[in-house]
Amino acid sequence: MHNSAALLRLMQLVSPALPVGAYAYSQGLEHAVAERWVADEQSAADWIIGLLANALANLDAPVLVRLHAAWQANDAEAVRYWNRYLQASRESAELLAEDRHLGGALARLLADLDVGEAIEWKRGSAPSFATMFALAAARWAIPCRDTVNGFLWSWSENQVAAAIKLVPLGQTAGQRILSRAVAAIPPVVEHAISLADDDIGFLAPALAIGSALHETQYSRLFRS
Repeated sequence: MHNSAALLRLMQLVSPALPVGAYAYSQGLEHAVAERWVADEQSAADWIIGLLANALANLDAPVLVRLHAAWQANDAEAVRYWNRYLQASRESAELLAEDRHLGGALARLLADLDVGEAIEWKRGSAPSFATMFALAAARWAIPCRDTVNGFLWSWSENQVAAAIKLVPLGQTAGQRILSRAVAAIPPVVEHAISLADDDIGFLAPALAIGSALHETQYSRLFRS
């Protein structure tokens, strides 16, 4: 990325200080820890990198690519289609509620930052987080590859932060997992960009089961 303003905007989008409430969600990781599917640094890394390289690589990332292109082309119909597609692919009520909560929070923020298209989504629609992330990136001239890299980094960082609290792990262990994510993300981005529409989607039974069971888990720190 050669545009300093776009780079700084990407840093703004992926910052943990972005006020969307992502810190409150674990995306099923809390139940995985409760069941001892994840119990140490190695299993936490396997869970996080496994989802990154298989789940996000085949759903969120390629849909983000399409949303970015749709916003750049001002194709409102395509934006609505891929927004619905992404939400219909969520495996549990908690994961769908999380996606809509984060998307709605980002829509409100973007509207306050004078990103005009966000106002419609703020008022009545139910945006996915990726839909609003792509809108911000398109309007702030962030290239597609950098957008997907940033989105995947932000997801990885949130998952590692949850693992540090839940397993628990030390900060250095968390940085080792993030270093693995750094190596894993670029091929995921290239895969997402090259994936055909008909190949979008994934199967992750443990994620679906863990997320659904988390809804009735006796004790919880996280909302998903």
